[in-house]
Amino acid sequence: MQWIHAADYTDMSLKAAELVAALVQRGDRCVLGLPTGKTPLGLYRELAARRLDWRGVATFNLDEYVGLSPEHPASFRSFMRRNLFDLCAQPPRWAIPDGSAPDLTAECLRYEAALAEAGPIDLLILGLGRNGHIGFNEPGSPLDSATRVVTLSAETRAVNRSDFPADEAVPARAITMGIGTMLKARRILLLAGGAEKAPALAAALSGPVTPAVPASALQLHPDVIVLADAAASG
Repeated sequence: MQWIHAADYTDMSLKAAELVAALVQRGDRCVLGLPTGKTPLGLYRELAARRLDWRGVATFNLDEYVGLSPEHPASFRSFMRRNLFDLCAQPPRWAIPDGSAPDLTAECLRYEAALAEAGPIDLLILGLGRNGHIGFNEPGSPLDSATRVVTLSAETRAVNRSDFPADEAVPARAITMGIGTMLKARRILLLAGGAEKAPALAAALSGPVTPAVPASALQLHPDVIVLADAAASG
């Protein structure tokens, strides 16, 4: 496991963008796994500003809320378009689970099959939840899980409350890429910023490998880069 230390969130975002841009600029076909949330916002701003040629790149997002239309402002499809895809002159070929699909089981199988056909993922970028979740794999998730529908914890929904209007409930379920699927990536980049992530980061990387801390599964992968700022590093 390789550690890259950043001074602060801005430095973390810049260093992450350098890693991703180096892969994209090679000009070879590559597949990226992309997160949403507050952690990657700086990374996406940096990538959009670099005016990269994404034509050889395919991206797969980690997750999507169940029950939101793709056009809903809080959907992860809208998030990605707003913060990266629509800012690129030559965007990648991108894929995001369809949380509004009438048959969610079929949608999970379709997404898993699309990943298998395009993959393996060359670089999977992950944020870290305060309870140790990666993607929407909450504590208790099987470490060999595939893409599936999950129930979101009260803590996760509370953290995401600000993304929704006050009179609208945060969805209780989501489609997420499973931990077993994540571990098939060639390389994983874990981003962690802020003191509130320090306990989860320590538990994930220094504690036992256990479903109680989903990110601890990263200890099982042979090529993980941990990019954390000073506050998250503890």
